[in-house]
Amino acid sequence: MRYRSLNIGLASLLVAALSLFIFSCKKNNYALPTPSDKLQNEAIKRTLGPNIVGQPIEFAYAMAILKGKLTSCTAVASIAGAPGTYMENRSFYTAQTGADVGVTVGSPSVTNGATTTVNYTVDTNAATLRYYYIIPEAARGKTVTITFTAKSNDGESISTVMGPYTIAKMDMTLNMKVSDGNMMYISIGDSTVYNAANAAAHAASIDLVYLYRNLTTSAFNHALVAPAADPQYLPGVTLPTGVNRTAKEMKAFNLQDHNLAPTEQYGGIFIDDVDFQTIDLTNQPNFAINLKADGGVWVETADGKYRAYLFFNAVTTTGTATISMKRYTMK
Repeated sequence: MRYRSLNIGLASLLVAALSLFIFSCKKNNYALPTPSDKLQNEAIKRTLGPNIVGQPIEFAYAMAILKGKLTSCTAVASIAGAPGTYMENRSFYTAQTGADVGVTVGSPSVTNGATTTVNYTVDTNAATLRYYYIIPEAARGKTVTITFTAKSNDGESISTVMGPYTIAKMDMTLNMKVSDGNMMYISIGDSTVYNAANAAAHAASIDLVYLYRNLTTSAFNHALVAPAADPQYLPGVTLPTGVNRTAKEMKAFNLQDHNLAPTEQYGGIFIDDVDFQTIDLTNQPNFAINLKADGGVWVETADGKYRAYLFFNAVTTTGTATISMKRYTMK
């Protein structure tokens, strides 16, 4: 399934005398909490799209109490996050300009195993802290929940549980540099690019050859071609010894995955595990020519072990390109 971006007005906690307000995109089914002098809390997930190992899931956790002050905030993950997991010690609010403004309210967070804690160092009865959970390898293909807890100086505590969130099985490699005549041999299984010498040493894992030909007889330009393709699609290429695998390829247009092309221009589409599971590459050729920037190619390796989507972030007229890839292990 693909995700479409939503207009999210997020995690701005405005506390007046008796109210806690959190603005989200789902205004039609969100009700303001009933004013209370008890400790209150709410959390929201900020990030969109699939949850990929090595990438962050960002949350905003809001807490407030009318009578008293906050003493600590804790996030506990069901699977310990990877290094880099942390919680902001600044409380954020949204200025009239729309900019996020952070105010330091606590000591830097401490992460111990699956638990991340911020202790408040100023007297405050309301705060919104952001928590960044870096998805670990141990969570691949599993689900993760996050339990947020706030405590106040009167001994009161309150918690909310976020999730479960499914962690994608796929992985991602960004900004691989390819060049015709040099770094031109692509291994889906190794998620890397080799030159001729290294390709010969890894011949069994080379799936594609990148090349560029500015021909007057046909629109060839940038291409990804399986080594086993008809030689007419590899003009002037002498393959390293043992590089002879085939692959199935299907060109794609208007599929600017936001993880691979992280710009505001392309913010609406995400390729997820289910796309790799359901894409039909039956009877597709083993070559793709005339590729352009912001276009992509679906690929299935000869052994059926991997499916991938390769996206061209940038190309030049001198035979170089920058390619990013999402890859899914089929078996």
